[in-house]
Amino acid sequence: MLTGRLFVVVALLFTCFGALGQSQYKVLAVGFYNVENFFDTIHDLNKMDEDFTPNGTYHYTREIYEQKLHNIATVFQKLGTDVTPDGAALIGMAEVENDRVINDLLSQPELKSRKYKYEWFYTPDERGISVALVYNPKYMKVLHAEPVHVPLETLGQKRPTRDILHVYGILAGDTVHILVNHWPSKSGGEAASAPGRRLAASVDKRIYDSLMKINPATKVIIMGDLNDNPTSEGVVKVLGAKDDKKDVELTDIYNPWIKLYEKGKGTENYQNEWNLIDQIMVSGAFVLNTNNKWKYYKEEIFAKDFLINKIGQYKGMPHRSFAGPRWINGYSDHFPVVTYFIEKAN
Repeated sequence: MLTGRLFVVVALLFTCFGALGQSQYKVLAVGFYNVENFFDTIHDLNKMDEDFTPNGTYHYTREIYEQKLHNIATVFQKLGTDVTPDGAALIGMAEVENDRVINDLLSQPELKSRKYKYEWFYTPDERGISVALVYNPKYMKVLHAEPVHVPLETLGQKRPTRDILHVYGILAGDTVHILVNHWPSKSGGEAASAPGRRLAASVDKRIYDSLMKINPATKVIIMGDLNDNPTSEGVVKVLGAKDDKKDVELTDIYNPWIKLYEKGKGTENYQNEWNLIDQIMVSGAFVLNTNNKWKYYKEEIFAKDFLINKIGQYKGMPHRSFAGPRWINGYSDHFPVVTYFIEKAN
């Protein structure tokens, strides 16, 4: 049951977003965060994770791991709390090694009281990193979860990539499908790697279209580190994502990050160029909201001051965990993103 803590007075919403009218609204926050090499210290014989062990390149000791847990827990604790005191109801994650690190994360003092749960599956990725979905059971009831294979082998590629995590459930009274992604990287160059990302996009689109065929009013959230900007072919042409709410029809995908990217905003900086590769998109049902439940409202790059590097070559960029192989007590080389959904209070 939702409690009164979810209700936010319009004055608070005015402060954060602008006026919504003379009424009260319920607010949900949904986030995504690439947590940058979130490994434990134990070598998995089946994975290329040796760098993140005490004797590896990064000298990844228990002390560093525990500090990494604390740092990521701090981000999760704060994500969305400017708007709703319970923080994010859902948080997608990328670069997660296993369920051990997720359990350790959710046991941190910063998060323990929220009683977060998660969905995660073992990945075919050679480094052992995969995606996960953390959720607050106060707001989310998971009915089904499964990994979906991205068949890079059909492109002649020998190295597998991360599966897409498909989670289906009830989010605060609204039926939703969530697809958590970490598309193939640009290793080997843009031209050589782009087909893999387009393929990952086509897997998302296949799932999406199958849901729309069953019910065009299905509410779907597509989130992840796409390793592609919002204007990329995979996002715009394969997914067909639109950047203007006025153009969005019921079965369309709405991507609010396109306009932010065109303004020079980003979540990750590579060679002094901002990229907005971490995105959360929604189906047209969240925009048109024909069932009068949760409606898409606003997006935010969660670039809080404590997440920004203040000195050195990475000044102004996300305060990452390592500078080369040296631990610098940061968080991630990505900023989190968060989206807000609203529903009128009864």
